[in-house]
Amino acid sequence: MARIEVPMPQMGESIAEGTVSKWLKRLGDAVQRDEPILEISTDKVDAEIPSPAAGTLVEIAVQEGETVGVGTILAYIDPDGSAPVVARPTPEAAFPAVPAAPSAEEAEPAYVPDVPPAAPAAVPPPPAALLEERARTRSTPVVRRIAEEHGIDVDAVPGTGHAGRVTKQDILSFIEGAPAPAAPQAPPPPAPAPISVPSAQVPAAQRPAPSGLWETFYREVQHPEYHVRAADRVEPMDKIRRLTAEHMVLAKRVAPHVHSFIEVDFSAIDRIRAESKARWAAQGARVSYTAFAAWAVSRVLRDFPMVNSTISGNNVIYRGNVNLGLAVDLDPGLIVPVIHDADHLGLVGIGNRIVDLATRARDRKLMPSEIQGATFTITNPGVLGTLVGMPVIPKGTSAILGTGAVEKRVVVVVDPETGTDSTAIRNRAYFSLGYDHRIVDGADAARFLARLKETLESFPSDA
Repeated sequence: MARIEVPMPQMGESIAEGTVSKWLKRLGDAVQRDEPILEISTDKVDAEIPSPAAGTLVEIAVQEGETVGVGTILAYIDPDGSAPVVARPTPEAAFPAVPAAPSAEEAEPAYVPDVPPAAPAAVPPPPAALLEERARTRSTPVVRRIAEEHGIDVDAVPGTGHAGRVTKQDILSFIEGAPAPAAPQAPPPPAPAPISVPSAQVPAAQRPAPSGLWETFYREVQHPEYHVRAADRVEPMDKIRRLTAEHMVLAKRVAPHVHSFIEVDFSAIDRIRAESKARWAAQGARVSYTAFAAWAVSRVLRDFPMVNSTISGNNVIYRGNVNLGLAVDLDPGLIVPVIHDADHLGLVGIGNRIVDLATRARDRKLMPSEIQGATFTITNPGVLGTLVGMPVIPKGTSAILGTGAVEKRVVVVVDPETGTDSTAIRNRAYFSLGYDHRIVDGADAARFLARLKETLESFPSDA
């Protein structure tokens, strides 16, 4: 039987490479399907990679500390264990040791009458490709990005990782201990002005590559620095905070944000929850208010494709799936796991998925595929008592729903038969829709919210 490949996975739409952080299995070890066999790190997420099949780990093609592109084969699994185990050279073998300089006695040339000793040959500098490859093998994408932002040569940083690898802590410690850079002799040249003509009039060779557009915008952003007072404490941002900061800057810089609001009456939902409480408990199901909102959103999005889309260059991509991202508080930080094809799940199924994803998110056990591909996002600041929020639209989508706290309020109720008014106490909440005004107009947002309100307030009992 043929050996099974274990490739470097695609950890995100903008991720092009990853670093093997640690092998959890050794050559010759037996592995089970979906059992973690290695850990990888990118500039966005760390994750355990499961085995695609049961068998024996017969070859490790990428060693710990090596950074390789998406799709690179990391290892091979033999399903029946009959293939021989193949050992690969360590990364250090890619850079042969430089021979030690000869002693003065050995370097003295033999005497030749009337012939002056030859001048020592100049040692050519290493090729640029070799230097770049050495930097890649000595550092992770996170370390290289931090070094680039601070103008630091990775080769100048002492590494404490495997085979002298520069870790994130190494580069941060180096930055903290490095002397302040000298003042520049001349002011830096201004950043080039963005192209203001339509892209159709710009030669193709001069247009930025779509895959690097977000990174180009982010490199132009400089976070201001402030004076540190005596009572202050300064800490470097961790990976999640740096990633959140990057995404929020990009989203606010690119997408023109607009927000619209509705108030939702939860009387119908409260009635369904009360009637179904015993049945759900017997099934082990947990159906929260967020589950009801997610179910309703997944159905309404079918009729509002512009809210389930994204702008790519001068094109609009209308997504064919309804994949709901759900913001989960990690305290500190947040992550957005995704319910794929949520419009194919029932209410209980969505409720169970929310509980499962949120639990594993807080335990840092999500799979890479479970944080990718969102087409619309729901965030629930109301769970902490917030009345309403104005969230930032995640990049690659056109809208996000913020759900506020569900609270008892005194409201005016109109009798549908007599038309008379009365007051009542009802559970109600404010919802906000943040949307990209490049593709979603105010009227589109109003119609979407009106349909969502109608669906929630007349929630079907058989959902």
